[in-house]
Amino acid sequence: MSIAQRRPFGQNYAWVVAAVTFLALLAAAGLRSAPGVLLTPLHQAFGWERGQLSAAAAIGIFLYGLVGPFAAALMQTLGLKRTLLTGLVLMSVSTAASLFMSAPWHYVLTWGVLSGFGSGAVALSMGATVVNRWFVHRRGLVMGLLSASTATGSLIFLPGMAALAEGGGWRPVVIAVSAAAAALVPLVFFLMPERPADIGQPAYGASEIEPAPPKGRPQDAVALALGVLVRAARTPAFWLLFATFFVCGFTTNGLVGTHLISFCGDRGLALVQAGALLAAMGAFDIVGTTASGWLTDRYDPRKLLFVYYALRGLSLVALPFLQFDLVSLSIFAVFYGLDWLATVPPTVRLATESFGEREGPIVFGWIAFGHQVGAATAAFGAGVLRDVQGSYVAAFVIAGLLGVVAACAALAIRRRDDDAEAAPVLA
Repeated sequence: MSIAQRRPFGQNYAWVVAAVTFLALLAAAGLRSAPGVLLTPLHQAFGWERGQLSAAAAIGIFLYGLVGPFAAALMQTLGLKRTLLTGLVLMSVSTAASLFMSAPWHYVLTWGVLSGFGSGAVALSMGATVVNRWFVHRRGLVMGLLSASTATGSLIFLPGMAALAEGGGWRPVVIAVSAAAAALVPLVFFLMPERPADIGQPAYGASEIEPAPPKGRPQDAVALALGVLVRAARTPAFWLLFATFFVCGFTTNGLVGTHLISFCGDRGLALVQAGALLAAMGAFDIVGTTASGWLTDRYDPRKLLFVYYALRGLSLVALPFLQFDLVSLSIFAVFYGLDWLATVPPTVRLATESFGEREGPIVFGWIAFGHQVGAATAAFGAGVLRDVQGSYVAAFVIAGLLGVVAACAALAIRRRDDDAEAAPVLA
C-alpha cells in the first residue's frame, strides 16, 4: 500500500483536509488584512499618501478575486495540491520582497500584484472545491467553518500585527506574514491528498468511492474557467449572486478590513485598540459564519442572505454616528462581527444548486471575483474620499445603503423548484 493510502481516520480524514484548508485560508486572510495595519506605519515611514497605499490594497484585493475562478479551474486540471502550494510560495516570496521597497510602485507590485496572484490561489473558491470533493454530508457546516477562517485570520493576526507595527514599524509585520505562509507549505505537501479516492476512501458521508475524473491539461484551465463563465452569465441567478457578493466585499474587507483602523485613528483610538476591535469582530464572525453554515443546511439560503445583508447595512449606516466609546464599539463589534462573512455558505449553496458540483466551485470563483471587485472599489474609493473630504462618514453610509439594496436583491434569486420545495421555510 502506498504512502498516500496509509492515512488514519478512514472517511474522517476529510476533516484533516478541511483543517489544512482552514489554515491555508487563514494565512491568506492574514495577508489580505495586513494592508489595513500597514496603512499608517507606511504613511509615517515614507510619507506616501493614503490614496497610493489604498491603491495597492485595492489591486491586491482585485487580483485575489480575479485569480479565484482560474485557480478553481486549475485545481480541476493541474490539481488542488499543486495549485495551493504554488499560491502559498508566491504569497511568502512576494511579501518578503517588500522588505526592500523604497517607492510606492514597489508596494503596489509586491503587496498588490504578486501577493494578489498568490492569495487568489488560496481563496474561498478553493474552499468550495475541497468541500464539494471531500464532503457529501455537512457541506454547509464545513463551508461555514472554512469561511470563518477569514475572521480567524483577523483574530489571530491583527492584534499581533498592530502590536508589531506600534513597536517596530512596518517591517516586523511583513516578516510575520511571509513566515506564516511559508510555514504552511510542508503541511499542505504532506497532509493533503488530491482526492478521497487517493487514500482509498469515499467522501465523507458517501457510500461509494467516486473515481477521479480524467485530468485535463493545465493550459486548459483558462478555457474551462471562461467557458463556465459564459454559460453562467446567461442566467439571472449568476448576476444576482455576483451583485450581492459585490456588496459583500464592499462592506467587509474592502471598507471595514482596510479602513476601520484608520477611521478609528481619526476618532482618537490607538492602533492596538483599533486592531483589537477588528479582532473582536473576527471572534464573533467565527460564531456567526459557522452558525450560518449550520442554518444553510436547513433553511432557504435566500432568506438568510436577506437577513444578513439588511443587518450589516444598518450597522454600517449607524457606525459613523456612534460615540466610539467602549460600550458603543463593543455593541457594533458583536452586531457586525456575527454577520461579517455569514453570507458565504448560502451563496456557495445557491451556486452549487444552480450550476452543479463540478462547475459550482468555478462559478463561485467568478461570484467571489465580484466580491473582490466590490472590496477593491471600497478600499480605493474610501481612501480617496478620506483624502478629499477628511472624513470616512460618506464611505460608511454609502456602504450601509448598498447592504440594504443587496438584501432585497437576494430575495429575487430563483432556485431549482425541487430544491426550493425541499428546503424548510425560515420562520
